[in-house]
Amino acid sequence: MPSPSRPLRKLGFLTIGLFDGADPRPGHESTLEIIELGERLGFDSAWVRHRHLQYGVSSPVALLAAASQRTSRIELGTAVIPLGWENPLRLAEDLATVDILSGGRLNPGISVGPPMHYDQVKDALYPDTGDMEDFSYERVRRLLDLVRGKPATDFSGLEGFEVFSDVVQPHSPGLGRRLWYGGGSARSASWAGEHGMNFLTSSVVKAEGEERPWDFAEIQRSHIRAFRAAHPDSAAARVSQGLVVIPTDSASPEQRAKYEAYAAKRLPRTASPQGPARLLFAPDIVATSTEIAERLHAHAGFREVDEVAFALPFTFEHEDYVQILTDLATRLGPALGWSPRAS
Repeated sequence: MPSPSRPLRKLGFLTIGLFDGADPRPGHESTLEIIELGERLGFDSAWVRHRHLQYGVSSPVALLAAASQRTSRIELGTAVIPLGWENPLRLAEDLATVDILSGGRLNPGISVGPPMHYDQVKDALYPDTGDMEDFSYERVRRLLDLVRGKPATDFSGLEGFEVFSDVVQPHSPGLGRRLWYGGGSARSASWAGEHGMNFLTSSVVKAEGEERPWDFAEIQRSHIRAFRAAHPDSAAARVSQGLVVIPTDSASPEQRAKYEAYAAKRLPRTASPQGPARLLFAPDIVATSTEIAERLHAHAGFREVDEVAFALPFTFEHEDYVQILTDLATRLGPALGWSPRAS
């Protein structure tokens, strides 16, 4: 078995937080309970996906505010907030507030681009400015500046009995170093590095160029290296990988069958780039922790990182997530050289 380039230092997980539209509270409670379980199991981080006009968490910042009061140690992240739906100044206020409430544990992951199905949603989202909105990296730069304490206005001081600040309040000084960019292209990797961000990779990359056959792991490795080459402090730059891995060590026969069927249904999309964006998906890995560790140690992208946020599948039950998280923390993590943190 190939040896990894470095032992796994941080183990995290990512959840979409599904719920029933007719009764949304139990699904949100389940997500909070999973985050609490993650802390008890020693995970370093818990991340929440972002879904608009779907039956998944639409406001991860609000949900993580609740999670911050039910946990004390685990890092809390978003993977990712699409900035096309956000006003950077207002988002900066929300992020800083949750970071203060969590004691400096927030790790906001963001991305850019037009909102999904923009033509159908723009009249509701931007009724007056829909055709003028800028969805480029400039939107990220605005958020970075505001979170990092650059002035938002030229006015500050006392007006009557009220005191005004020229920078976003509350200001959380460490938050600017914990901003992540979720990218799947060489350009996004380099941009994130140049602007001193951290870099989130996932199970999706862009198949750039005409190289055949496409090798997901090699493409991902090239993005990680491009990010580090562009970062002003590459030694301190953080990269997290987010593949879908499902350990089956303690799974029941019924669970194993469900997991294997889920992965098989998604496998065809990994054979070639998908859609106009030429997205290439990594296969889900369903196996024992020993077998998963062997595959990860041989994965060119994994060999470049020392922290991960493994993605939980979308459609499983709460009990399935408990089993998967328990095996991740007690079986797979140690097989990758990781040790759980004490709560």
